[in-house]
Amino acid sequence: MGKLELVCPAGTPAALRAAVGAGADTVYLGLRDATNARNFPGLNFDRQELSEGVEYAHARGAKVLLAINTFPKAGEPEPWHKAVDDAARLGVDAVIIADIGVAAYAAEKHPDLRRHLSVQAAASSAEAINFYVNEFGFKRVVLPRVLNVPEIAVLNSQIDVETEVFVFGGLCVMTEGRCTLSSYVTGQSPNMRGVCSPASHVRYEEKGTQLISKLGDFTINSWGQNEPAGYPTLCKGRFSTGGEASYLFEEPTSLNIGMMLPELAAAGVTALKIEGRQRGKAYVEEVVRNFRQAVDAMDTDTPFDTSDLERLAEGGRSTSGAYKKAWA
Repeated sequence: MGKLELVCPAGTPAALRAAVGAGADTVYLGLRDATNARNFPGLNFDRQELSEGVEYAHARGAKVLLAINTFPKAGEPEPWHKAVDDAARLGVDAVIIADIGVAAYAAEKHPDLRRHLSVQAAASSAEAINFYVNEFGFKRVVLPRVLNVPEIAVLNSQIDVETEVFVFGGLCVMTEGRCTLSSYVTGQSPNMRGVCSPASHVRYEEKGTQLISKLGDFTINSWGQNEPAGYPTLCKGRFSTGGEASYLFEEPTSLNIGMMLPELAAAGVTALKIEGRQRGKAYVEEVVRNFRQAVDAMDTDTPFDTSDLERLAEGGRSTSGAYKKAWA
């Protein structure tokens, strides 16, 4: 069993340097266009920044993965093809792909470019994963956040490919790559344009002692005085049904399964993924440093604790998500 690989977010060149400096084995990032699923103003890399980021990371022993993890509009694959071409040209260590057509293009045009299957592909069965591996030569699959640890162990026994799992950050348990909640409200697709709950559609309004958050024309949540207010993502909204206000889809809370790293290693997981390309370099640096210490401690049978990171979690709370799910 090899040492767990720590895969860390880099939304900007500054975050890339922070992640590498804090001990990331690998950083993942996106280009400044619709080919990646965090297509927001102020984030991501142009080609020159990507080249410089690859050089910076490689000089310090870290790898760079390029997320090309959205779905092209029918008949308009050129930006995605160019992203793959530039990834190969600039020496990234792997591309993270969701779309089957983009996967076919990468396998045909750049057979030596390592390919990882994005969580956006939502491949959670051995049959689906083996199809991608056999047809397009994927070397790793990022598993959806709906599997518990025993299920991951069984899956790893049925596939011959590396698995990567999320261990910290924003928690999305929708059918990834298929969710249309945000696009229903904003008209902009997370799956095709990379913009889930875009800031351009976000508003906050004060009504008496209440702070109201809105996404487009929809009220997402309402908070009282001194109550922490979260970002208005539709799936994490609080809605009134039957006279009671409650969270219908997900609560605004973050994933933190740092204390489950030994279980994940025993289940055959190869890599641990930290979510957070929209977060600042200080956040990235602190989370990566904590997980670096945890992975190193586990490797030497030394006690470790990641519970302190809860203060960086959304809403100040964390969860183990589906990893310890008790439902059938």
